[in-house]
Amino acid sequence: MANRTVKDAKSIRGTNPQYLVEKIIRSRIYDCKYWKEECFALTAELLVDKAMELRYLGGVFGGNVKPTPFLCLVLKMLQIQPEKDIIVEFIKNEEFKYVRALGAYYMRLTGTAIDVYRYLEPLLADYRKLRMQNRQGEYKVLTMDEFIDNLLREERSCDVILPRIQKRHVLEENNELEPKISVLDDDVDENLDSSEEEEAAINNNKRRLDILSSDRDRDRERGRDRRVSDRKDRRSKSRSRSRSRDRRDRKREKDRRDRRDRERDRDRERDRDRENRDRDRDRDRDRNRDREREKDRERRREKDRRDRRDRDRDRD
Repeated sequence: MANRTVKDAKSIRGTNPQYLVEKIIRSRIYDCKYWKEECFALTAELLVDKAMELRYLGGVFGGNVKPTPFLCLVLKMLQIQPEKDIIVEFIKNEEFKYVRALGAYYMRLTGTAIDVYRYLEPLLADYRKLRMQNRQGEYKVLTMDEFIDNLLREERSCDVILPRIQKRHVLEENNELEPKISVLDDDVDENLDSSEEEEAAINNNKRRLDILSSDRDRDRERGRDRRVSDRKDRRSKSRSRSRSRDRRDRKREKDRRDRRDRERDRDRERDRDRENRDRDRDRDRDRNRDREREKDRERRREKDRRDRRDRDRDRD
């Protein structure tokens, strides 16, 4: 009963929320000490206190696959399924960084693509340092924006396969999401505005010189105009080259993303094949163990029969 999902829980992507964590890791979490002692009868209100006690992130570690407290709390949230407002408050919490990381991870697992981009992208401006435990039990340091970027781009985080979400440009084309505005765009606009003001000032000066100067000055001014026009032509040509270069860069980036997607699919297939081989090996080991036990029982029965015959001979 302690490991079952609450009765009124909504299915996530057509399945039990707890099934988002793989069965092997889920069984390890159910057997660990932290789950039995700290997560038993945990409610959404008490979950905040446990999240404030977190000191590092991570999935599983060690040769016997031990889960971290962070992963245990993630599974507990999938089990009790807290309200969306509570998760949003987790994400907006600026005082406790691991509470924010826990809320962002749960939103990535259960939220829609629009909610994921809407609530997680603002966290890319958070540069606080976090501790992450790897599979060998060692700790490394990463920042909050790196953790959020991994949630948005990678397919696996903390040893859990993340559900697929729609690409951002698809949501922008469907007018379901506002276009992403980069901080660098403001600097580019300011530079363009300043260059336009400078060109306008230069043109005004030229008009004054044309009115006040003589014919010789006008000829000299025409020569300057030709040089200015040549510079403008060179600028326009350089802009066109930069646009074509940007298009080529975008095409290369798209090709790299497609290759990464294909490689991830191949890695996922290899993981499934490896898990199937492990299950077959476990079944063979269990069958061999059962055969050995049956042989041992037969040997004991045979020994008992021989002992009874010996006792009967002694009585005769």
